[in-house]
Amino acid sequence: MLAKASMGSTFVREFTDLLLMTLIASVSGIRGTIGGLSGDNLTPIDIVAFASAYGQWLQSQTRQGDDLKVAIGRDARPSGDLVQSMVSQTLMAMGINVLDLGLSTTPTVEMAVVWESCDGGIIVTASHNPVEWNALKLLNARGEFLSQADGEGILEAVHKGEFTYASVHAMGTMQTLDDAIPRHVQAVVDLDSVDKEAIASANFKVAVDAVNSTGGIAIPMMLRALGVNDLELIHCEPNGQFPHNPEPLRRNLDDICALVPAKGCDLGVVVDPDVDRLVMVSEDGELFGEEYTLVAVADYLLSRQPGHCVSNLSSSRALRDVAERHGSSYSASAVGEVHVVEAMKAHNAVIGGEGNGGIIVPELHYGRDSLVGVALFLTHLAHQKMKASELKATYPKYFMAKEKAQLTADMDVDALLKKVALMHAGETMSTVDGLKIDFDDAWVHMRKSNTEPIVRIYTEAGSQAEADALAAQFVKQLEASSLSDSTLTP
Repeated sequence: MLAKASMGSTFVREFTDLLLMTLIASVSGIRGTIGGLSGDNLTPIDIVAFASAYGQWLQSQTRQGDDLKVAIGRDARPSGDLVQSMVSQTLMAMGINVLDLGLSTTPTVEMAVVWESCDGGIIVTASHNPVEWNALKLLNARGEFLSQADGEGILEAVHKGEFTYASVHAMGTMQTLDDAIPRHVQAVVDLDSVDKEAIASANFKVAVDAVNSTGGIAIPMMLRALGVNDLELIHCEPNGQFPHNPEPLRRNLDDICALVPAKGCDLGVVVDPDVDRLVMVSEDGELFGEEYTLVAVADYLLSRQPGHCVSNLSSSRALRDVAERHGSSYSASAVGEVHVVEAMKAHNAVIGGEGNGGIIVPELHYGRDSLVGVALFLTHLAHQKMKASELKATYPKYFMAKEKAQLTADMDVDALLKKVALMHAGETMSTVDGLKIDFDDAWVHMRKSNTEPIVRIYTEAGSQAEADALAAQFVKQLEASSLSDSTLTP
């Protein structure tokens, strides 16, 4: 059954202590809290085992005798240097060369894999998770996240624990790459779709909250390269001491939402610790909206080049509406960057991403990238000659609610969602990723998280009250389903 909450609900919307005893190994990597018991938390033993399995997988992808090279970078959280060092030394012990990017961003490492002809890459980051967490994100030779099959192979190797290491004369070497972020910035500035002159002429004043991680290096550098020199920087020291919960949600962003109107800024820019999620704050201190970051960038790109766009099943209908406005097409993938990228390639998409503020522009690379998101958003804003709040008002108005449900080890999520589906027979549904139910004027999407021991519940409707009510309705239905073994009826 689902874990009991202290407030009387079966569902836990905010949880911390439970997460401090968790290790999650999935096809996308390994994620956990630092310290504690091996197998329960992210300990040196777990780090070495996972790095060894990844190194073994790389060796299986190439001809015997080929020199392998892996790019490794990290966000600024305090455990990053330790974890990166252990990963690097493990790969070198397997005879694999390491390219050390040091403090970096997820999209920067993805691009460096290609620039430097690496065979793979690892980003040491727990993304939006609290500072107690860290993780390994694994990349292939294209600088993209591993496929389901490749990830499952690495998990199987971890389980077996049978690794072979190099002799003393065959160990790998380490080199450093010091200019990866500046090269990333320049690659964005050089894009045909980025109008540096228009941005500079607009004389934007921009505030930045980088949660004291590597966005504090990359985002101000990007803005200055675009001619934006009037900056208000908060939490931009990359010391890893997160001043607030690093997930870029409204409840965590009081500082910048107050700063933007107080300082007369045109825009606020917020990124997560590894800089692959982007949230904008309008000049009035209100969020432009995670979902609408992608919508605005797609609006601009599709106005230049009509084509296909992709988001995941949990993203807003607004992207579909904007695509139709430009005579373009739209499709939805399962949640997860790797699934979005697969769908984008299949449809030769112009733009794609996820509603959590992740922007993927194939013109640059197939990865969520806040730097290119900032540059394209500012280009669009400069061309439209509008305030951010005025631009937001031009888009279809939808409202979302997001809930979390804590899982216990014995929970059968698939069976639970089947019960809920029976309660809504006759509605349009998708089971590509969990369960999504489309109503005429709203939708709900329920799925098990790939990175946390929770079920995520997303709803969207024409008003916040309707979205909240829909979420509450499905919280109750999930709770009832988890407590009953009988078939439920509406």
